[in-house]
Amino acid sequence: MKKRYIAIIAIIGVVIGWITFGGTQVVLHATSTTEFCVSCHTMEKPFKEYQGSVHFSNDKGIRAECADCHIPTHSTFAYLWTKIRASKDIYHEFVTGKIDTEEKYEAHRLEMAETVWSQLKANDSATCRSCHSFDAMEVFDQPKGAREMHLSAQKDGQTCIDCHKGVAHMAPQQKLDTSEFDHLIDIAKKTPADVKEVYTLDRVKMGDLATINPTTALTVEKADGLKRSVTLSGYQMKGAEQILYLDNGKRAILANLTDKGQKALNVGEYEKDHYGNEWRSATLKGDIESPVLTSRDPIWKYAKDLDNVYCSTCHAKIPTSHFTVNAWPSVVKTMGSRTDISDANLEILTKFFQYHAKDMKGQE
Repeated sequence: MKKRYIAIIAIIGVVIGWITFGGTQVVLHATSTTEFCVSCHTMEKPFKEYQGSVHFSNDKGIRAECADCHIPTHSTFAYLWTKIRASKDIYHEFVTGKIDTEEKYEAHRLEMAETVWSQLKANDSATCRSCHSFDAMEVFDQPKGAREMHLSAQKDGQTCIDCHKGVAHMAPQQKLDTSEFDHLIDIAKKTPADVKEVYTLDRVKMGDLATINPTTALTVEKADGLKRSVTLSGYQMKGAEQILYLDNGKRAILANLTDKGQKALNVGEYEKDHYGNEWRSATLKGDIESPVLTSRDPIWKYAKDLDNVYCSTCHAKIPTSHFTVNAWPSVVKTMGSRTDISDANLEILTKFFQYHAKDMKGQE
């Protein structure tokens, strides 16, 4: 009889355990499906964004479902903790209605995105790496820009989410204060006439000699109100005489010269750099009649805001010292083409990165 009771108890225990464990597994699995995730009204918008992404449809025929990106499976604790935290979504869906309209959703987009970004940063992009890994990448089969960024990421110990923030859903858009540049103009208009060195705020015409780029340093010879007689100093490279660069071998463009401007230059002797290119110093004197700044600091502050709005909402901030003066323009141009940044702001942002590049220490 005792053996029979023990067997019955064991069978009952197994059944209860199976129901408990198996039922839990069924519930966990059922609540991890894409169908379950998008069954809530508030998930309609993110679902449509996901449908337009490469993770939903691609030439490989591989689809990453919601759980593949949002539920880590690298550890049991991480998996269960994520499921527990997800209960708040049900609470907001049926109780608070926190994001039940498009307007509310947009208002909370940045907050929600930052929550996911911080989770992925903390777990080293575990869900991303369940499909993607540096070990499996043939980086030299990738486009040049992607190859350089992936090699750099491996070297610096970066994780996927540092650069890939808008891969399945639209990245939150921070708004640029459009009055900020107007404020810079107001500051520039107050620049005293007796200042001996000034910095351009926008593209500036030097008569019919040149068009000077933003942030360029000019030595003031004489001033009368906004009208100033100035000297522009830079370098020419043989074969590109219409451009005045920052320094020997450093292709930060200070100005574009007209034919008349090229003839008006006071130049030195050509010298070869270590790549075999020939450079010579060059100065140009002329008049400008535009607001200018006494320091680059205000425009660098504006450039940092541009970086926040147009760059770091899609990927982590890239340190200005990450690239050289000559490398930054192509990086900024490539990234800028993916945004609606204006040409003028793109030029200011480019100059900010170039003047703070890793081979520009002490020359900011």
